Amino acid sequence: MKVFRKIVSHLRISLTLILLFCSVSYCVPQEGNFSGLREQMVRNQLEARGIDDEQVLDAFRKVERHKFVLPRYISMAYQDSPLPIDEGQTISQPYIVAYMTEALNLEKDDKVLEIGTGSGYQAAILAEIVDSVYTIEIFEKLGNKAKSLFDELGYKNIYTKIGDGYKGWPEHAPFDAIIVTCAPTAVPEPLKNQLAEGGRMVIPVGGNAVQQLVLLSKKRGRLKQKNILPVRFVPMLDTEGKKR
Repeated sequence: MKVFRKIVSHLRISLTLILLFCSVSYCVPQEGNFSGLREQMVRNQLEARGIDDEQVLDAFRKVERHKFVLPRYISMAYQDSPLPIDEGQTISQPYIVAYMTEALNLEKDDKVLEIGTGSGYQAAILAEIVDSVYTIEIFEKLGNKAKSLFDELGYKNIYTKIGDGYKGWPEHAPFDAIIVTCAPTAVPEPLKNQLAEGGRMVIPVGGNAVQQLVLLSKKRGRLKQKNILPVRFVPMLDTEGKKR
């Protein structure tokens, strides 16, 4: 009986240690399991909700989102939710990233400008679809971290810049598509000017907690605007940290 009690006691201790380890490490999946989680994400979060552009879906199958989140959130990397990153910013939920990417109706030879590099996940998705991605981040820490990750993952078609995204990147304009992942109160005029003829821009607009995702297209020099989805993004900031 003593031996039995000792065995039970050891089992309880082992189970407690396992539970403690899981609570600390968030029961992080093994590396080989992430591909399965990405496939589930594509099927359950994207395809099931109407995302059907094959090049977008293929990009989501390929880009390893768990490498773009903070270590303590790795177990949540493929959930359909935004997650905190450094500097009080977020990595958007997969569905919103897919929705915005699909809305741009991208072609292989497109040149794309992204405002708000953040974790770098959106830029990596774009880089799997188009020839060149120019991405601007106002927070130096985030921009440098994303650049290091792009280099580590072998992306040669992503060009990074630390700066004020409101001003765009005029040296490389015009852009076939512009995607903005932070919310100004109005569409920045410099971005309108840097959009190519026939180009598309997707941007959240509004100063409240919930903004309107707007799709703009330029035809014959004029912009046509369409509201497509209510969203919630971090505000666009200037170099002094004030909301745009």
